[in-house]
Amino acid sequence: MSNHPWKEKLDAYVDGELADEELRDFEAHLSACRNCAIEALDRTQLKRATRAAAMRFSPPPELRQRIATSIAPRRRPVFFLCRPAVAVAVALVLAVAVSAFLLMRRSEREQALAELVDLHVSTLASANPVDVISSDRHTVKPWFQGRLPFTFNLPELNGSEFKLDGGKLVYFRGRPAAQLIYELRKHEFSVFFVQ
Repeated sequence: MSNHPWKEKLDAYVDGELADEELRDFEAHLSACRNCAIEALDRTQLKRATRAAAMRFSPPPELRQRIATSIAPRRRPVFFLCRPAVAVAVALVLAVAVSAFLLMRRSEREQALAELVDLHVSTLASANPVDVISSDRHTVKPWFQGRLPFTFNLPELNGSEFKLDGGKLVYFRGRPAAQLIYELRKHEFSVFFVQ
């Protein structure tokens, strides 16, 4: 009965929650389907056993008193009425602050991407797109030494489709950065090393 269409109605049948027409249809199905009848009998017996076990248990009298005491209304000071308003105000302030922070970070990322795209386009549109022209990484990397406040490693591209055209010193967010121009099937793209 794992994927049986009647499985969804089995619990409603055992709990006596089926409408009259559904009840007649379900009982007709039970008389024809042995697996469903066994499952319905098992669940009915489980329900009866659970009910019988509940009848045998009687809680101690002090339990009722403890429950009544714990849920009894207490008098609260008037300033307690202000707490929900303060909580709502704090939640609103936090929501506005988080939203503003996320918008600023998104704006910064978009500005950084726009600046990188501008650097790429201006380099490719330039008459001299690179400062050091070489496809040898051992020539390009040393050229940047002393021009950048950091170092970087160039990947070994021998045997790949990528070709190093050269490098250029650029300024990204007011700091010196390295822009390397690579070529792949006559398409040029930039790789930036920034600090």
